[in-house]
Amino acid sequence: MTTGAGFRLDVTDAPEAAELAAIGDALTAFNAADVGPSERQGLAVLLRDESGVVVGGLAGFTAWTWLYVQWLFVPEALRGRGIAAQLLAAAESEARRRGCGGAWIDTFSETALAAYQRQGYTVFGALPGFPPGRTRWFLQKRLEERPGIMLA
Repeated sequence: MTTGAGFRLDVTDAPEAAELAAIGDALTAFNAADVGPSERQGLAVLLRDESGVVVGGLAGFTAWTWLYVQWLFVPEALRGRGIAAQLLAAAESEARRRGCGGAWIDTFSETALAAYQRQGYTVFGALPGFPPGRTRWFLQKRLEERPGIMLA
């Protein structure tokens, strides 16, 4: 699709890694110039069975003094034992060590919503109908008092 300014738009469901990197690198450079470097660093808390196989855990990253929990999974057979709370606590501890003052997470599971709220997370936004028939909840938690960390 031509934009009329010497550019075209290509819609794809299979972008190449280099194409995604071009977008990501440009946005990272823009954001660094605008608000400073993110100091983004991955963070994972792995849940292993007795043989050492990863069966669940937490994955996310820290950036701009915030922890983002992208994934948190506990196998059904292990639920109800406080493992999600332990995963969050371990990630939050590491985030504090990295200088983070806040954490955020999202879910469309009512069960996970209640679990996160029990761990001190509060709702700051919602998208009804995402996915259809559900609401996607966005939650945050203050990890420590820090200048610039404002909770909604």
